[in-house]
Amino acid sequence: MPAHRFTRILLPTGIAALLVLAGCSSEADETTTPDAAVPAVDFSSELSHLHGLHVGDDGTVLAGTHTGLFAIDASGSTSRVGASDDDFMGLTGVPNTDTVFASGHPGASSSAANPLGLRSSTDGGTSWVDRSLAGKVDFHTLTTDGRVLVGFDGTDGLLVSTDGGTTWAPGARLVAAGLAITNSGVWAVTPAGLEHSNTGARAFSPVPGAPRLVMIAGAGDALWGIDEDGYAWRSREGQDWQKRSRVGTVEALTAANYDTAYAATSQSLYTLN
Repeated sequence: MPAHRFTRILLPTGIAALLVLAGCSSEADETTTPDAAVPAVDFSSELSHLHGLHVGDDGTVLAGTHTGLFAIDASGSTSRVGASDDDFMGLTGVPNTDTVFASGHPGASSSAANPLGLRSSTDGGTSWVDRSLAGKVDFHTLTTDGRVLVGFDGTDGLLVSTDGGTTWAPGARLVAAGLAITNSGVWAVTPAGLEHSNTGARAFSPVPGAPRLVMIAGAGDALWGIDEDGYAWRSREGQDWQKRSRVGTVEALTAANYDTAYAATSQSLYTLN
């Protein structure tokens, strides 16, 4: 079966506005018949403006929101991680680790610069340190593999760091609704469709046959995406796209590996496999 009811947040190993994309015909593999919809686990309380998801070292799913970072357990209960109530407009991390990066704006109890620039955490968001660009940048979307970070702040192009977010350089001049890093490079969801870079996000080229995605996530050699109609897709490095189950309109997506990803609204979490 391409999808199952969400029964746990911890993996067995311990684990946005929608862009109307310009027409690129899809040659993706649709031999897998998707279910009508993926059942979800509903949250015990609604999360405010869900901006991003991350899978931590022990498999816990973390959600970056308008009022801080929250952990989601198997029953749908949500609990604040750390003391920060900052608006994590951008949230990313190294999949299946406790290394997390965030951007956004200070919360009501914070005296931090506005915007936050880039912050980092090595304990799953319990504590944060200012990394760079404080008072200068609010990344709307971020992606990382731990060394390289690529971000888009809603202006006229990408920013790229190759030293874990300490220093930055201009990347390609494009608008990115979503970003992901896999073993083969950087991926961007743009108004023209899915694009790929093997030059460290300095230049991108279209991905032939890709579905019309509105968000994307990567882990290792795995890509997961959600298309305009709310269907999940997965691929190894942009090849042999498989259409999975329908989740509808979601606000965030993260990938644990090729076998598992998570998508969420402010009220529910879906598991994709």
